[in-house]
Amino acid sequence: MSADGAAVASARVDALPRVAAARRGRTFDWGTVVVHALLILCVAVIAFPLYYAFVISTQTVPEVLGRPPLLRPSGHMLENYAAAWQRSNMARLLLNSAVVAIASALGKIAISMLSAFAIVYFNFRGKSVAFWMIFVTLMLPVEVRIMSTYEVIGSIGWLNSYAGLTIPLMASATATFLFRQFYMTVPNELVEAAQLDGVGPLRFLWAFLLPLSWANIAALFVVLFIFGWNQYLWPLMITNTETMRVVVIGLQDLIPRTGTHVPEWNVMMAAAMMALLPPVAVILFMQRWFVKGLIESEK
Repeated sequence: MSADGAAVASARVDALPRVAAARRGRTFDWGTVVVHALLILCVAVIAFPLYYAFVISTQTVPEVLGRPPLLRPSGHMLENYAAAWQRSNMARLLLNSAVVAIASALGKIAISMLSAFAIVYFNFRGKSVAFWMIFVTLMLPVEVRIMSTYEVIGSIGWLNSYAGLTIPLMASATATFLFRQFYMTVPNELVEAAQLDGVGPLRFLWAFLLPLSWANIAALFVVLFIFGWNQYLWPLMITNTETMRVVVIGLQDLIPRTGTHVPEWNVMMAAAMMALLPPVAVILFMQRWFVKGLIESEK
């Protein structure tokens, strides 16, 4: 061994006691352990109802009603899900809910982008009043305006139609406010450069603002899709035929109309789990853009 190699080996040997002493002197980070334990506990509390609903969807009625409750999946999953699919006409319910959720979400985004663009980049008399009139609608609960909206939809013949289900849900003051706040962060130099190049308003919106807004649009789409998917009161009022029911309302058809029959909670939970899958799929698919949109919005 050369002199340089011997010196390196000797230095490593001399460093071993110091490394061991440093490891022995390192304190255990109890704060991190407590934080992770609390996070795991919170996730367990939130996820347990979903897990128990899935467990019920795999059991028979006697197993569901048994005491103490069975907390593990049973072997009747396929038959319960097949019964729920057939009895509730699940394919039609999922289609109607998807149309309502997607159309209302896209409509809200399009209208909100245009309204926010007009408020930020156009100077007209009463601009501040127009914005605050839109913003004040956040303070009005749905129940205040639902009867007048129902009368309008009924007078133009939109009952039991996709137009009646979706168009009244397309106005969103929240989305308008979010797009307004984002447009106000766009540098004025970009607007001036576009004006010097002869870019018109709609082209500026399409070619400049839209590419900058994709993360915000994706995050907002996830929220609006879930909001539209969970709509109950408005579809309940506007539809009275089985073919136009949404999935949230269609689940009640699995409940017995009389009190003489025991509710088949296993079939009901199977239908509920199927109704839960599309929003979960949207969240998982757009999770990266959703988080990116939230981070960029905070900036």
